[in-house]
Amino acid sequence: MTSFYDWYADLPVASPQVFGDQTDVPESGDWWDAAYLMMWGSNVPITRTPDAHWMAEARYRGTKVVTVSPDYADNTKFADEWMPCAAGTDGALAMAMGHVILSECYVRKQVPFFADFARRYTDLPFLIKLEQRGEMLVPGKNLTAADLGEADKNSENAALKPAVLDETTGTVVVPHGSLGFRYGEDGVGKWNLDLGDLLPALSVQGAEATNGDRRTALVHLPSFDTVNGEGATVARGVPVRRVGKHLVCTVFDLMLAHYGVARAGLPGQWPTGYDDPTQPNTPAWQEPITGVSAAQAIRVAREFARSAEESGGRSMIIMGGGICHWFHGDAIYRAVLALLMLTGSMGRNGGGWAHYVGQEKIRPLTGFQTMSMATDWVRPPRQVPGASYWYAHADQWRYDGYGADKLASPVGRGRFTDKHTMDVLASAVAMGWSPYYPQFDRSSLDLADEAHEAGRDAGEYVAQQLAQRKLKLAVTDPDNPVNWPRVLTVWRANLIGSSGKGGEYFLRHLLGTDSNVQAAPPRDGIRPVDVACEGDIPEGKLDLMMSIDFRMTSTTLVSDVVLPAATWYEKADISSTDMHPYVHAFSAATDPPWETRSDFDAFAAIARAFSAMAKGHLGTRSDVVLTALQHDTPDAMTFPGGAENDWLHTGATPVPGRTMGKITVVERDYTAIYDKWLTLGPLVEKFGLTTKGVTVHPFQEVQELAARFGVLNSGAAAGRPAITTAARMADVLLLLSGTTNGRLAVEGFRELEKRTGQRLAHLAEGSEDRRISYADTQARPVPVITSPEWSGSETGGRRYAPFTINIENLKPFHTLTGRMHFYLAHDWIEELGEHLPVFRPPLDMARLFGHPELSSRSGDGIGLTVRYLTPHSKWSFHSTYQDNLYMLSLSRGGPTMWMSPGDAAKIQVRDNDWVEAVNANGIYVCRAIVSHRIPDGVVFVYHVQERTVDTPRTETNNKRGGNHNALTRIRIKPSHLAGGYGQHAFAFNYLGPTGNQRDEVTVVRRRSQEVRYQ
Repeated sequence: MTSFYDWYADLPVASPQVFGDQTDVPESGDWWDAAYLMMWGSNVPITRTPDAHWMAEARYRGTKVVTVSPDYADNTKFADEWMPCAAGTDGALAMAMGHVILSECYVRKQVPFFADFARRYTDLPFLIKLEQRGEMLVPGKNLTAADLGEADKNSENAALKPAVLDETTGTVVVPHGSLGFRYGEDGVGKWNLDLGDLLPALSVQGAEATNGDRRTALVHLPSFDTVNGEGATVARGVPVRRVGKHLVCTVFDLMLAHYGVARAGLPGQWPTGYDDPTQPNTPAWQEPITGVSAAQAIRVAREFARSAEESGGRSMIIMGGGICHWFHGDAIYRAVLALLMLTGSMGRNGGGWAHYVGQEKIRPLTGFQTMSMATDWVRPPRQVPGASYWYAHADQWRYDGYGADKLASPVGRGRFTDKHTMDVLASAVAMGWSPYYPQFDRSSLDLADEAHEAGRDAGEYVAQQLAQRKLKLAVTDPDNPVNWPRVLTVWRANLIGSSGKGGEYFLRHLLGTDSNVQAAPPRDGIRPVDVACEGDIPEGKLDLMMSIDFRMTSTTLVSDVVLPAATWYEKADISSTDMHPYVHAFSAATDPPWETRSDFDAFAAIARAFSAMAKGHLGTRSDVVLTALQHDTPDAMTFPGGAENDWLHTGATPVPGRTMGKITVVERDYTAIYDKWLTLGPLVEKFGLTTKGVTVHPFQEVQELAARFGVLNSGAAAGRPAITTAARMADVLLLLSGTTNGRLAVEGFRELEKRTGQRLAHLAEGSEDRRISYADTQARPVPVITSPEWSGSETGGRRYAPFTINIENLKPFHTLTGRMHFYLAHDWIEELGEHLPVFRPPLDMARLFGHPELSSRSGDGIGLTVRYLTPHSKWSFHSTYQDNLYMLSLSRGGPTMWMSPGDAAKIQVRDNDWVEAVNANGIYVCRAIVSHRIPDGVVFVYHVQERTVDTPRTETNNKRGGNHNALTRIRIKPSHLAGGYGQHAFAFNYLGPTGNQRDEVTVVRRRSQEVRYQ
């Protein structure tokens, strides 16, 4: 199964990086409690219309509302202040605001509330080793127990226990709560944030040193504010101490140096004040980058911090696709999140981050992930990040002629030197940092047979075959026909019309049909070293594409088989969202018409036919499954420091579970698929249900389901609880989840208490006998139960806010230190110069990919190069409803592009004229909407304008134009593939490359106004 949250670019990668959590955000009702509210890249009245009243009511209550967006967006009408930040430069504004907050709340004076929060709940006091790299001293890895005296060095998981400096005693101490305490016997009762008498020092400056060793050092830090975004360095002093053989300072010391906040006695290049435009991260520095005045940046930063101080952390930032969908969206997010962490605003009702892109919150999470991945019958499931899967199989990598080192930091180790992005992906797969499918260049069923016949352990056999090059990872030769995907099921998704970045490459290479790709594979530039790329690029890899949908879409138009699906008024189903604390029921108002079936019944029919055919074909086989090293498991301790150990490149023999992913052999009875579909499998009792590292045992629930629904009487699933209808499946999902089953919630918290040593079960006690059934959700809104599946508390009817359990009950975050992270000490993140929050501008498409320079005119003088943005629209849910007749009648009736009057005048375009946009990726034909709300230099093409309505032929090649994704292409950011260490470890929809698309540019010109459709 391909992931979707990261593929849609709705996943904020900064969330796993900073919090060790996929995404957890407040319900919209919590906005009302904010004392200061910013909307940053999120146009709430447009994309969250039903919830926007909370924002307006908060303002009526007295909350100041500030909006940050490049255009005069709808939410600006509701705001007290607008910060018109140039598209993609939001990170510079956030860094400058952080400069102000650090200067005024931590250095010139120290706000006790902020400092206490930083010591307890963030990694600011943790010690970082400084490394000599050539002529430069640079930040390195965390100082850990493995670097200290014998007692600490010999403790369990020592390399995963970062250290701090005790301000009171001047000694280096290993506090509880880090990853090293989460696993193993030594950590029982110690995985918590209780500091006891320990007072972590934010800085080594002024701290008592037992040996009197105090001094300073000049550290080189990366900066990317150059004209073309290439890296530069800035040298700034930090206070240091020597611990054993290591020179160290704190994350806080590095933060001040990085942000340019001077302290007395430290050497280096420092700003002279807020008005110094020559040094990175000052308010004056950001002004020419973002267009936001220095005075406004200073004022809003001060207000934001003062509000947080006076309200106890009730400053909130609503964040969205406007900043998430960029290639460096994670860097932008980390710079914005830093403002919230520095002001003690995380884990508070009315405070913190509020990310809303995709509404990726499944409240009955445990039941959903168990049944959706069939782990009640077979473990582990096959999962793969969508972006890397499509990057390879739609052959978009063949059009990349730049090296991953083009993105690297000038103070890096050279990990990406001479490496193509596809090499980086292959290395990540080889080391078990990220999965890829197919797995090998031979059948995984045959591999299992070979290992059995050789009398070998499957893991050892596969590793030996890989080392001897008798077996290859499929990722190293994706265009070999044996490694192509052959059958694709698109279920309730619109791959070609909605999510498929680089849509024209999908048409050409995956489907082998007409496309408008304008690019040619680069003749010059870097080529992969570890991945085969010889010969022509294949066109048409799939043998069969099947879609299941209730309407005609761009995807169903090119599918071989379309199964008509029931709508939500014709079936039983449930849904949930992060916007409110309820589970919603879908109930059938009428039976599905004609051949239409519910999703449940459609897959049941496929399973029945497949099982019957399997009796004469596959039967029962053993299967080798290669899985990535997983988050929320001991796998996250496999690569301490995120240190690369790439056997694929070095030729070493891989070791499953240590230098590569894990290998499991599973038995698959293909004749029993249908029986298993209709029942709850035995693994829920045998292994329990594990979510985010907490395991519960649903023995009682399985018995209850058997009593209510009966059991299958014969076949491979005889005696198992029967799930023969969609309504029953809904009840199973609810009964197996702590949020909807109080007994499991209490059991989960009690299990967590053993590891943390903290009282937690009280959050759900009193709910032991409470069950939320499908019938309950049909009858009325029923709020869910506080559960360890999520990080916030709803106990007592409070509004849901993330991380309140962590802050109020001292449960660690799922990160290396157990705290929220400013500093990321993984090799591949450090290689990009992003160990600390940093401004990274939009990709220079001219330098990296040979596109025309922004604002340049085409050779014939009739085209203009602009930044191409695809924001979400008000009148559709992705592609659903976009082509509704009522909506089309109220708008222009077909595809449109919003542009500024200034840009329109340059190419002689008037409102409603037909225009044609062309770049290397494709062609888009539409009508122009000329509006003063759009800034010069960018155009808006709202998300998912289907090819089903009003799509004329192009003048460029006389083929039918593409949709909004025709001008985009997948760009993989190497740091998103980092794995095997701390919070940087794979989990489905938790971590993976994003399908970002905001950095693109295109040439727009006025075209003939007589368009042709035939």
